[in-house]
Amino acid sequence: MPLLRSNTADKFIVDRRKPHRNSDVARAVRKTRDRLSQQAGSLDFDRELLKLHARAMIVSAVAIPPLVLSVAGIGWLAGLESRIIIWALATLLCYAIVAFMARRVERTEAAELDPVLARRDFLIGHFLCGLGWAWFAWIGCATCQIDQFHVAKAMVLLIAMATTAILASSLGGALFATFAIPVAVYVYAVIRLWMPIEATMAALLIAALVFFGYFARHLNRASLMLLSFRSEKDALIAEVETAKSMSDEARRRAEDANLAKSRFLASMSHELRTPLNAILGFSEVMANEVLGPMNNPTYRDYAHDVHESGQHLLDLINEILDLSRIEAGRYQLNEEPVVLLTIVEDCCHMMELRARNKDIRIVQEFEETLPRLFADERAVRQITLNLLSNAIKFTPSGGEVRVRVGWTAGGGQYVSVKDNGPGIPEEEIPVVLSAFGQGSIAIKSAEQGTGLGLPIVQGLLAMHGGEFELHSKLREGTEAIAIFPLSRVMEELPALPTTAVAAARARR
Repeated sequence: MPLLRSNTADKFIVDRRKPHRNSDVARAVRKTRDRLSQQAGSLDFDRELLKLHARAMIVSAVAIPPLVLSVAGIGWLAGLESRIIIWALATLLCYAIVAFMARRVERTEAAELDPVLARRDFLIGHFLCGLGWAWFAWIGCATCQIDQFHVAKAMVLLIAMATTAILASSLGGALFATFAIPVAVYVYAVIRLWMPIEATMAALLIAALVFFGYFARHLNRASLMLLSFRSEKDALIAEVETAKSMSDEARRRAEDANLAKSRFLASMSHELRTPLNAILGFSEVMANEVLGPMNNPTYRDYAHDVHESGQHLLDLINEILDLSRIEAGRYQLNEEPVVLLTIVEDCCHMMELRARNKDIRIVQEFEETLPRLFADERAVRQITLNLLSNAIKFTPSGGEVRVRVGWTAGGGQYVSVKDNGPGIPEEEIPVVLSAFGQGSIAIKSAEQGTGLGLPIVQGLLAMHGGEFELHSKLREGTEAIAIFPLSRVMEELPALPTTAVAAARARR
């Protein structure tokens, strides 16, 4: 099973991956999405559509004039003379008016824009442009040098209609306001001739007007949907940023509170231990009857109970203070060359009596020779004792605790303590590795601890640059591995030459 680490101080067994832990954020995001989905016809979207139409009309100031000037040039060469020039000037003036209105709308802030008034002005401007195209549809030329003159006019109207359908799609009704009258005028102009080709072109213009109107409507809906998606995205980003800011602030406050707690406890070492040492000393004097016999044996038993309770409380306070100093960064390592084999062997001897009381056998499997480690001997001893204590505590009577010391694959050294106890369920391992965390088996056990042993082991190993691994399987046992990195292993230096060898070298 891979290494599992705990990043929480939660002592209860929970699955932090479930989405219900972020239900408030999810609810806020869902509420925003629903609110935005109901704003399809809001004034904000109408203003945005008018802004889009204004930008499109500014672009059309570059697209439409070349078409008008090209038609005017061809008409002049064909013999229309001044009539086509006057039409071109009038049409360009109408489009200039629309471009001027578009520039004014674009420069106006969206919040200050009146959508009803702006829409009305734009429709009037497009209607004026439509009158220019109606004039073009009415122009006739009996002496022109262009065959099928009405077909050419229809083609020009089709091009202008398609361009307008694309550019003015953000404004509903703009296409019909521009080309309804020109198409009607063209149909009236060619119906008098009653020629098959002219009638076909008239029908084509009518069908094109309907088709381009349908096309412009769908473009308008697409633009509206795009604005809706963009607004929803912006709102969701804002909601996520708000939730992230709240989460960061809550985490910062929790970290500050935890750091303040750790610093407070780390500075309370003298204040907590001094009265406890007095209680332990005086209770031990009374229990051992150093100053004289106690006539009442019950008082002597009470003195023993006070001494044992005080010792248990002192051990608990020592563990809390050690963990607090580690978390506050005030735990000082007294690093020196140590022999890992010797320390682990001493710890096994210290726990031997406790193991025998439960009929547990401690099996030692050590490498024959290991170089020294540059580490804190007290910390290494505390790591080993904590692992052995946990293994003996949860190993049933008649069980076995196997202790191994050796090389790691990366060149470091490790201490492994494996028992054949009840094991730990996989989902409870993060809880066991957290501060004050206890699994269900430990809670049901008669020998309940404080839940600080493994967090202290992790903290001490982290200060040495090492790692801690906990492998366990239910009803098969648990293996705890403390790993010291290669950087902590000290290389053996070659022996210095003796005096005789040095003298011989000097004579050479």
